[in-house]
Amino acid sequence: MNTNTQIIIDKYIVQVFAILFNLAVKPLGMFLRINHSLDRNFTTIAVCKYKGMGSIIQATPLLKTLKANYPGSKIIFVTTPGNVEILKKTGLVDVIVTLNDSSVFKLIKGLPGFIIKLIRYKIEVYIDLEVYSNFSTLITILSMSKNRLGFYLQSKHYRLGNYTHMMYHNTRSPIMETYLQFARLLGCKIADTELIPLVSEITSINFDNLKLELLKKKYLVINPNASDLRLERRWGLENYKELIQLLVKHFPENTILVIGGKSESQYVSEVLKGLTHKNIFDISGKTNLDELIAIIKHAQLLITNDSGPMHIGFACKTPTIALFGPCSPMQYGNHKNSIAIYKNAYCSPCVHDFVNPPCKGNNQCMKLITVEDVLNSVQIFFQGTQFLVEKPSEIAYRSNGFILGTLNRKKRK
Repeated sequence: MNTNTQIIIDKYIVQVFAILFNLAVKPLGMFLRINHSLDRNFTTIAVCKYKGMGSIIQATPLLKTLKANYPGSKIIFVTTPGNVEILKKTGLVDVIVTLNDSSVFKLIKGLPGFIIKLIRYKIEVYIDLEVYSNFSTLITILSMSKNRLGFYLQSKHYRLGNYTHMMYHNTRSPIMETYLQFARLLGCKIADTELIPLVSEITSINFDNLKLELLKKKYLVINPNASDLRLERRWGLENYKELIQLLVKHFPENTILVIGGKSESQYVSEVLKGLTHKNIFDISGKTNLDELIAIIKHAQLLITNDSGPMHIGFACKTPTIALFGPCSPMQYGNHKNSIAIYKNAYCSPCVHDFVNPPCKGNNQCMKLITVEDVLNSVQIFFQGTQFLVEKPSEIAYRSNGFILGTLNRKKRK
């Protein structure tokens, strides 16, 4: 089931049930006089995030904090099957409960058993990290958890009864810090704010026409993709095509690896159409998660749109050039090992205010980024040029105490 179908179902069907539950749940809770105090030693805590591998990686400081503050508790993660592998890599959760949403039929078929399983765990605290999903709100209620923590939005005011404790969703705060606010609400001492390191023991991978020795070979990784959660995050394929040609010319000692999932292979093929240089390799759809982590971890540099591989780069501390448009880098890309290129278009960031962007896919925020902008950032990395900036908040890349990059936002005249 694609994202657009899910959005339509969520908006026109599930929202009705969420509103009805809101009218019933709060009065019922008051009548039953349930104790919603968070000043207790909870033994069963659930965290929910259905969409976004990157968001799950950004939630690892929250998971670490919960583990540290509730050492004897069972940490349950509620998600979809596609996120199981990355969650296992973190080693931070005890139980993973999944709901298959690949089709409407599978969703409906699996829903009763999924809800029963959640109820049987007798969850004491349920933390819903989904910001906009009515479906996630509904599942939070049906889990029968006594304490239900979720995000407050003015547009979702009917959630006030569905959750017992609400947190303002601050779009100007790094998403990792936003998630950690739930831990602070629980009175937790924050363990640390570092993303969990993603580890892979793989050092060599064989492809059809390439044996990749990760510890010996110099290579750059290019990710031209973005999930259908927001395809507007893509920087145009012609831009990537031109960039790859220039990288081959200016950095001939480096192999260029272009990555992507199986569903993105066709798009990657379009990007590489007509490019036949011996140093360019299309490995889209040919790697599992463990191999992808290893490839990104040992890369000289990762160039990527705002997407899952970008967050893997952050977690692996791989030097990363991240291209932003519909989302703000101050929320998703404010990491010390990255250069974030962001043009700060008038309509950006739009993702928090619109289900469908006002540009209807004509993503000027990404089109404003030039090939020269990205190539200059690559040269900054390889040459080790030091930048002097006035505002520390503008600094996006450091190495050994040197400032190597900024958000690269130009002031309009």
